[in-house]
This record gives sequence, structure tokens and C-alpha cells, in this order.
Amino acid sequence: MHFHLPQPPHALSELRRQRQPIRDVNREHSEQIGRLDRLALFITERVGTMGFFLAIFTWTVVWLGWNLLAPKPLQFDPPMAFVFWLFISNMIQILLMPLLMVGQNLQGRHAELRAQSDYEVNLRAEREIDAILQHLEYQNALLHALLIKAGIPNDQLPPIPVFTVQTTNKTEQS
Repeated sequence: MHFHLPQPPHALSELRRQRQPIRDVNREHSEQIGRLDRLALFITERVGTMGFFLAIFTWTVVWLGWNLLAPKPLQFDPPMAFVFWLFISNMIQILLMPLLMVGQNLQGRHAELRAQSDYEVNLRAEREIDAILQHLEYQNALLHALLIKAGIPNDQLPPIPVFTVQTTNKTEQS
């Protein structure tokens, strides 16, 4: 009885030769941004916290409470109009809105870099798993051939599991 062996899988050295180094996207992102971008990120990370919210909330409650409840000679912003408070609040909002948008854009760009890196790592893992499955299939065929060569009857041989390996997906084709 003659058993046909499949083509041997690629050597590990071939797989290593094709391997791309893993990128440090955090370092790449850090190197791409300038001082003003770092400032925008710093402010975005601090303003988007409960601490900042509580500071603004406390400032507002104290300001409005003082100007509503303090004796008239000690009030510095006329109650019900709160013109000075509105002016300061609007200035904070006007200055923070574009800064927060810049910071969020930078964070979004960083998230995109991380997502691309994750995708590349997943593709690499898929190729390596494919190579492992090819090696397993080849070893199964070798073991089967050895059993046949040892004279064990075909009806006593266990069935050989065959792995179906598909490496092409829609994203790789485009």
C-alpha cells in the first residue's frame, strides 16, 4: 500500500523571515505630537474628570449661594442677573471647547493607531496559527505513513483529522 505525503510546511525560519516587528504605537504617537498638542491632551484628561466637575459645581454653588444669601453690602454679583458669574462661566466654556475638541481628536488618532496595531498583531497571530496547523497536519500524515509502513492494517488505523486552513479573508484581499 502506498501513502502519499503532503507537501512539507514552510520552515520556521521562513515564518520568522516574514515576521514584521511589533510597533510601539504609544511611542509613535508620543513622538508625533508637539507641545501644544501635549497641553491640549493634558487639559482634556484633567477637565474630563469628576474632580473638575465637582470643582466647577462647588464654585458655582458657593458663588450663587454667596450672592443670594449674603448681606447686600457683601454681595459682589447682583442676584438673579449674575452677570459676572455668567461672563466667567462663558469664558471658561469658550476656551475649553476647542481645547477639548483638539484633545479628543488627538485621543481618537491614538486610538486609531492602537486599533491598526491590534489588527496587525491579529493577522500575524493568524499566520502563525496557520503554520502550526499545517505542521500538525503534516505530522499526522507522517505518523499515518509510519503506521502503514509498520504493517498495521488500514482498518485498525485511527482516522486522520484534517485541518481546513483558510488564511484569506476579505480584509486581506482588499
